[in-house]
Amino acid sequence: MFKLPGITDSVLARQWQQVLAASKFAQRLCQQQTAMVVALQDSGDLQKRYEEQDLEAKLTTLLAGCDSRDDLGIRLRQFRQREILRILWRDFTRAAATMETTRDMSLLAEACLAQASEWLHRELATEYGEPLDESGQVQQLLILAMGKLGARELNLSSDIDLIFTYPEQGKTSGGRRSLSNQEFFIKLGQRLITALDQITAYGFVFRVDMRLRPYGDSGALVMNFSALEEYYQDQGREWERYAMIKARIITGPAEHRRELEACLRPFVYRRYIDFGVIDALRDMKSMISAEMRRRGLQQDVKLGPGGIREVEFIAQCFQLIRGGRNAALQQRELLPVLDACADDGCLPAAAVLELQQAYLFLRDVEHGVQGYDDRQIQELPSTDEAREALLIALGFGDWASFMTQLDSHRQRVSFHFANLIADPGSVEEAPASVPVWPDHLQADALREIGFHDGDATANLLQELRDSSRLRYLQAEGRERLDRFMPDLLQACGQHEFADLALQRLLPLVQSVARRSAYLVLLLENPAALQVLVSLCAASPWIAELLTRQPVLLDELLDERTLYGQPGRDELRDALQMQVARLPQDDLEAQMEALRYFKASQMLHIAAGEVSGRLPLMQVSDRLTFLAEAILEQAVAVAWHDLTSRHGRPRQEGDGSGFLVLGYGKLGGLELGHGSDLDLVFVYDAIAGGSTDGPRPLDNAVFYTRLGQRVIQMLDTRTAMGQLYEVDMRLRPDGNSGMLVTSFKGYGDYLRESAWTWEQQALVRARAVAGDADLAQRFVSLRAEILCRPRPQATLASEVVSMREKMREHLLPTSLEPSDLFHLKQGLGGIVDIEFMVQYAVLAWSRQSPELTAWTDNVRILENLQHVGLFTPEESTALTRAYIALRSAAHQLALQQSPGEVEAGQFKTEIAAVTRKWNQLLVGAEL
Repeated sequence: MFKLPGITDSVLARQWQQVLAASKFAQRLCQQQTAMVVALQDSGDLQKRYEEQDLEAKLTTLLAGCDSRDDLGIRLRQFRQREILRILWRDFTRAAATMETTRDMSLLAEACLAQASEWLHRELATEYGEPLDESGQVQQLLILAMGKLGARELNLSSDIDLIFTYPEQGKTSGGRRSLSNQEFFIKLGQRLITALDQITAYGFVFRVDMRLRPYGDSGALVMNFSALEEYYQDQGREWERYAMIKARIITGPAEHRRELEACLRPFVYRRYIDFGVIDALRDMKSMISAEMRRRGLQQDVKLGPGGIREVEFIAQCFQLIRGGRNAALQQRELLPVLDACADDGCLPAAAVLELQQAYLFLRDVEHGVQGYDDRQIQELPSTDEAREALLIALGFGDWASFMTQLDSHRQRVSFHFANLIADPGSVEEAPASVPVWPDHLQADALREIGFHDGDATANLLQELRDSSRLRYLQAEGRERLDRFMPDLLQACGQHEFADLALQRLLPLVQSVARRSAYLVLLLENPAALQVLVSLCAASPWIAELLTRQPVLLDELLDERTLYGQPGRDELRDALQMQVARLPQDDLEAQMEALRYFKASQMLHIAAGEVSGRLPLMQVSDRLTFLAEAILEQAVAVAWHDLTSRHGRPRQEGDGSGFLVLGYGKLGGLELGHGSDLDLVFVYDAIAGGSTDGPRPLDNAVFYTRLGQRVIQMLDTRTAMGQLYEVDMRLRPDGNSGMLVTSFKGYGDYLRESAWTWEQQALVRARAVAGDADLAQRFVSLRAEILCRPRPQATLASEVVSMREKMREHLLPTSLEPSDLFHLKQGLGGIVDIEFMVQYAVLAWSRQSPELTAWTDNVRILENLQHVGLFTPEESTALTRAYIALRSAAHQLALQQSPGEVEAGQFKTEIAAVTRKWNQLLVGAEL
């Protein structure tokens, strides 16, 4: 092992030996930066407890004479290396208490943020002038430190959660070019993030996470006070209140800090005991438990059972509920908040002591794990070398004694977490099980409990017993299965379609038999078992989904959320909550989180549909909103990945310059179960320009890679399956065209080269993710193209010709027209209605531009009636036919049946569609 030269003191030598044995990171620093380490040791700082202002004073001195952004980055990183080695040394030698370590790490981050922000502000002001409010007062960037930084509880390798804001609108004055205050502070924020977050030859300073700002990654990087206050008053969610508890303003003049605090406090703390938040907290608690089970976090001291997050959640629950009435609960630091919980009677004093002791021990373990290699991890090590290092850091002699103490703390935390805001409701006990498993598979007994075909059911159960999956079950799994099967048979027997329900559920039983925790979940939640039986009896699609992804059984535990149907904004919020704590550069974790979110929401939507709670139009809306939320997150992750490596493209405006257009069912808000996504990618950036990062790319290459990464996130199959199949054939020139087209090139193509069928497709096109300004420009471009004059006879002929070609290629050849009707492609079917609507928009938008306002067929039909182009009777008949046919197609999809029905089932609807087709299109050709 490397030894630091020049140490003669035996005690100091042993301390260094301990630190180097516990940390490969410390070894590397000592080998690479020997002079820095010697200077640190000679300064006496290793043995000294810093005062609060010491770190900022040291950094101020270090940055004196800094003359460039590159130089700033180097000095910040060198400062971080020196000070984190000091902090790690004091922690591992126990010269510093646990919370001194977290305080010093936080003060280090604050110093870097404050000094870098001030330096970069001066640099920007030289170029653009000082940002002023309307009265001429200079504005400063205020940084809200969230999470552990806000509470001064940072660990040894933590990212920092930030929100940027400034007081008032205005513009800069005194520079070569004037900017709005928001433009100025966005540039400042971007440069500050780069100064801290970018990995260079000197490493990084702190990883920066901005996803807790209003609207997350899709929101502006910086908002003024007024916009911030309006957002939290009108749109702030309970989880944002939870996150804001620890928020602390760490830069800016004192008067502006007080003003901002006054804006935010009413959002976080109600003036009363807030029992209304309890259901939201229960949902958060359930999400924590479900995530732990889903991700297998048993070895994680932060996110696992009895971990740091559970202690934090306990304290923050009482802060949200009672903080408005008890100012002592409005503190940010966890340990004092727990003391206040004991004083307020929220928790027994003995429970608080157990939680505090566990928290300190868990934080020490976290520091040992992270200090080993300067990595942001909380998992217990699995290699002998890393375990030995952790034992040295914590002062344990062997792994067994360490695990005994760790498990003891975690069990206590788990106990208190489980009893926190427990749901007072109880589920009625299930009827007594009947002796039909495992040794009584008689047909008569099965008929007695509700099965219609006892012989067939007995045979299915015997096949299950004899299957290879069950034959080699371990004892615990066998015992759980034998407890579960009688309950399952009883639950199925009570259903109207008992035989069908069991037949669909047995593959699920086989798939989870060796992961018997799922059986325990259903045993302990009989209401969830009843829901499971009902859903699977209603839809083989749901049964197959749960069989492929049994992790979704968690979603059955709470009927409020299972059948609750969030709108567009709520879906975005829910997704943001799930991904907020995942590292944006961990592509695999992001992809898995997106897949789980999609699968769980698809289950919710399907459950609402088969239970009759959701009509067709709302089903399509929810499926479309879900796809939009996922697309937005996929674009955000891909954008972060590329910009962190190559910088941002040089362009006009502050947006991304990238836009995702949804065509077809996505564009028309008519997605179904299993629909693919018809997408087109466009971009707008300075022609011939490049990105501004350390490894610049041509703008066109950057956006092409961005599109490729988005498709990769959507299309790749993982353990959780595929998000969506992506179809890019509607882009200019189809599969032979560029994957991502410049906005100008896209517009030129539509004006000069697009075929009639491509103009038809544009009727249902809309922006679904990406740059908001570019989306508005697309709206104008779409309206321009759709409103162009077209000879109606020629248009009708081309539309009819395309429809005949489509029917020839897509209508099943085996279909007997006299017996069966194909809902989508048949004469008088769904596509005929869609083609009529598209023809009408292309033919008449010039005289009635309001026809371009919507992309979905139902509202376009309403507009056609409104402007007098369709009679009320025609519009109503076509709308009813469209909804009836699509509703039947949805139901067949959930039953995994072909999209065909008996020909006479929709006789009236088919006749109305055919009549209007002949009048509108065949007549127009003549």
